[in-house]
Amino acid sequence: MNIQWIRELPSPAEAKEALPVRPALREVKAGRDAAIRALFAGEDSRLLLIVGPCSADRQDAVLEYLTRLRTLEEQVAEKICIVPRVYTNKPRTTGEGYMGMLHQPDPGANSDLYRGLLASREMHLRALEETGFTCADELLYPEDHAYLDDLLSYAAVGARSVEDQQHRLTASGLEIPVGMKNPTSGDWGVMLNAIAAARHGHAFVYRGWEVRSAGNPLAHAILRGYTDRQGRAHPNYQTRELLRLEELYRERVPGSRAVIVDCNHANSGKQYLEQIAIAKEVLQSRRDEPRLAALVKGLMIESYLEDGAQPIGGGCYGKSITDPCLGWDKTRRLILELAEML
Repeated sequence: MNIQWIRELPSPAEAKEALPVRPALREVKAGRDAAIRALFAGEDSRLLLIVGPCSADRQDAVLEYLTRLRTLEEQVAEKICIVPRVYTNKPRTTGEGYMGMLHQPDPGANSDLYRGLLASREMHLRALEETGFTCADELLYPEDHAYLDDLLSYAAVGARSVEDQQHRLTASGLEIPVGMKNPTSGDWGVMLNAIAAARHGHAFVYRGWEVRSAGNPLAHAILRGYTDRQGRAHPNYQTRELLRLEELYRERVPGSRAVIVDCNHANSGKQYLEQIAIAKEVLQSRRDEPRLAALVKGLMIESYLEDGAQPIGGGCYGKSITDPCLGWDKTRRLILELAEML
């Protein structure tokens, strides 16, 4: 094999021993997990809002963002349940560019996965300790979920991973909601197959063990738009699209039906300011169509302290170094407006 073996990484048990969750915080997580589960079960009609940076690039800026978000959540908690987006993995289409905190705990330095694993856990642990938030992260490397399973309340399988068998099997063993994005091609069949697979129990290999999963009834769809053969972005959040998906859900996936609309990516054509109009349009669709009120559980929004994006080393604190994000002032105003619409 043409692979250089660098060093053995800490096991999940070793990482948890080094950065433990106090018993009181385990209770906080259990309470948040139950609240989020109730949203997907239809027992709570609040909107789920998964909001935060495209990638969690530095702990200080992310924690400042979460602190502001916690204060805002107190104003809208009767209508909106906020799950911060703290993505410590960053998939790259070509394998180039910033790979996220897991790979690069220092965005300007070379990859250091040993430090990155611990930094990612520390980031989520500090979020819980300092703000009371349990967060969402991307299930980019399925076997790495074991490093964070006592801290996360939501996981997403990305558009480039949704057809992968190991992602589907791992999702079937998680006890938190797992969102399956439609692939970049927009093929809903791939996404619905992933949801159906995750809802079943399976026997498979995981971290060197033969394991058996129970199935995850909280697996659901995330619509993020799609790209055609000419590379043009197209949205899939409109009322007619949501109603068609509701029909396909009924035909192909037994059990509950749930959708999160990703307001950025191909839905916005990566025009981050369009997230504002998209979020409001989706909420209006929920108001106008009773079927969508039950189907559309929430929104995903990319947001950080400052508007836009910058290159690595750009020097602007709290500005994304990956996809452009809504700045804090626009985010705050949008969340308050969404609460008024509910």
